[in-house]
Amino acid sequence: MPDGGGPGRDTSRAAEDVAAAVDEALLDAAARTGAHLAALYLLDEAEHMLLMEAELGLPTWGAKPWARIRADADAPVAAAVRLGELIWVSGPDDMARRFPGTALSVPYAYAIAAAPVSGGERTPGSWALIWPATHPEDLSPDELTTINSTSRRLGRLVTDAAESGHRLRAVGQPRALTSRAPALADAQQAASALECVDRFTDGIAAIDIEGRITFCNPAATRILGLAGMPALGCRLWDRVPWLRDPVFEDRCRAALIGQQSDSHLAGLPDGRRVEVRLYPTPSGISLRLTPAETDEPVPVSAPDDEPLPLGDSRNHLHLASILTRALDVGEVVDLVADHVIPVYGVHAMALLVAEGDVIRVAGSRGYSREVLDRFDSLPITLLTPAERVMRTGRPLFFGSWEELRNAYPDTERVDDAAAWAFLPLTVSEQRIGVCLLAFTHPHGFRPKERATLSALAGLIAQALDRALLYEIKDRLAHSLQTALLPRALPQVEGLQTAARYVPATREAGIGGDFYDLIDSDDGVIAAVIGDVQGHNMTAAALMGQVRTAIRAFTVTDAGPGEVLRHANRLMIELGTDLFTSCLLVHVDLRLRTFCAASAGHPPPLLCLPERHTEVIDVPVGPLLGIDSDADYPTVNVPFPPQAILVMYTDGLVEVPGVDLDHSIDALTEHLARAWAEPLRQLTDTLLGHSPTGRRHADDIALLLLKHDQSPTA
Repeated sequence: MPDGGGPGRDTSRAAEDVAAAVDEALLDAAARTGAHLAALYLLDEAEHMLLMEAELGLPTWGAKPWARIRADADAPVAAAVRLGELIWVSGPDDMARRFPGTALSVPYAYAIAAAPVSGGERTPGSWALIWPATHPEDLSPDELTTINSTSRRLGRLVTDAAESGHRLRAVGQPRALTSRAPALADAQQAASALECVDRFTDGIAAIDIEGRITFCNPAATRILGLAGMPALGCRLWDRVPWLRDPVFEDRCRAALIGQQSDSHLAGLPDGRRVEVRLYPTPSGISLRLTPAETDEPVPVSAPDDEPLPLGDSRNHLHLASILTRALDVGEVVDLVADHVIPVYGVHAMALLVAEGDVIRVAGSRGYSREVLDRFDSLPITLLTPAERVMRTGRPLFFGSWEELRNAYPDTERVDDAAAWAFLPLTVSEQRIGVCLLAFTHPHGFRPKERATLSALAGLIAQALDRALLYEIKDRLAHSLQTALLPRALPQVEGLQTAARYVPATREAGIGGDFYDLIDSDDGVIAAVIGDVQGHNMTAAALMGQVRTAIRAFTVTDAGPGEVLRHANRLMIELGTDLFTSCLLVHVDLRLRTFCAASAGHPPPLLCLPERHTEVIDVPVGPLLGIDSDADYPTVNVPFPPQAILVMYTDGLVEVPGVDLDHSIDALTEHLARAWAEPLRQLTDTLLGHSPTGRRHADDIALLLLKHDQSPTA
């Protein structure tokens, strides 16, 4: 009979051997460094994700949030891969400064070393060791040696496995490793220990890292209400409903990850209160249950370490989510001020950034102009708290004026603040500025408050960096766009003109909207407005070509339809993948008419003074650049004195989910109400009526022509 051997079985064994060797390397590193948690991540380049391959000491519920991490995430294991170097985070304060996203999503006290898996020219992954936050501030030489040698060892294993066709691949749940068991006490000692624990009148129980009950003395069995029911091997909060509390589970999670004792006040169904003390080890948690001596809540932590209102991870996630919507520095300041100042009683705040050799105030709330002028343009080399924070990347906290003056004797008091926090604004290990918070009363900054404020500064830094980059791109895009549009419209006797271009307020880029006005010698004025698909350099370049082509063809005395036909053929010859909508109008002031042709563009509006406003039904031809044989029929429309012709791009009227005809009708009604306004004011009125408000998802170009001759002329 076959024994089940063969190539397939050999491949399976080889893969198992590689996995076993990888696991042994992690276990060795943890044992030699005293780390209680360890994990290995492999890079999935297709998904740009780090996938957890194996872990030591993490419960299932603890591993899930960390099982998949984006390669560009704000996390030490991701930074180790990106930078190709060891990332050492000495504790919660350091984590809050450098990796605020991780500090907020895993708000526990621990130290972590994340190192790249050495894989030659490429880094196939990273791995991490975790210790309690009581670990010394620096890694010891022995720890560094172990980490470096383990990185090389893991690198050889992962690389050899890939080259031999036995590539490791984390699928589903990562492998959970088990620490090497300590030496067991002899039977007599074990019996004596059990008898000793049973004598306690306090409840003594134990759970493993998954929360399963492994021991209960008689008192714990009675307090937990487990008498007469199977309990060993069951999850504690499944068997004890009054411990099925997210706060208690979070205390257990914090105890396991940080390896620090904690406590939780629980209420029994009969109204009594029980204090549950947690004593963690890498293999689980010992619980001590005692009656609470007071009806008041028992402090979970020491007074100096009590949690803050903003320390709730949900509040952090809320602030992080709203900050992603900030498009400019002013919005960043407003959002931070609205969500931080009320919680902490902050009197004023300022965001300071380095600009050349000086520190500039990027935004503020609560400070007077006089104070801001004192901060603004200070030499970056001047010895101030902001300079030190900018240089070292470490926050400074001054609980009173005396503390600040003692540290910086040359400091002058410029406001009535009584306490200050100077927080580094750091993005991807680069310091971009300082967040200054001022308080009206002396303030004792507790350890958790310092960590929380530092983490918040990290979120602010990311939002500020995005906003500053957006503003730079916006200025560059707007400058280029302005250069591609007419600097001024020609002055035409008998015709008032006004034009506006408004760039999109999201995804800053160079838009393809354009307009132009061409005055010919025969008394016919050509007005054109168009929209090239896209928001990039290609769209801008094509926009310039289309505008130039229409201007060139117009001076040949060709009509609007003929001009669009020439422009269409030119676009097809250029071989571009972009399409362009265009509306071309030839205005004859002597005949008091205009002739219009459209290449897939929204229709113009015509406002007749003191009568009505109508949508001009211009025959719509194909977009430019689609059909080389396309025709563009024209329509002739009366253009009486004092009439206003409105030409616009779809950014003014187009809203997702809203019928375009309905939006155009609404604009028509608005124009009819505002027709008497001066032409430049009318452009602002129409732009203000945009359904998207002050945030425009698309560029807007607007061109207004008013027949300025009197009716009797």
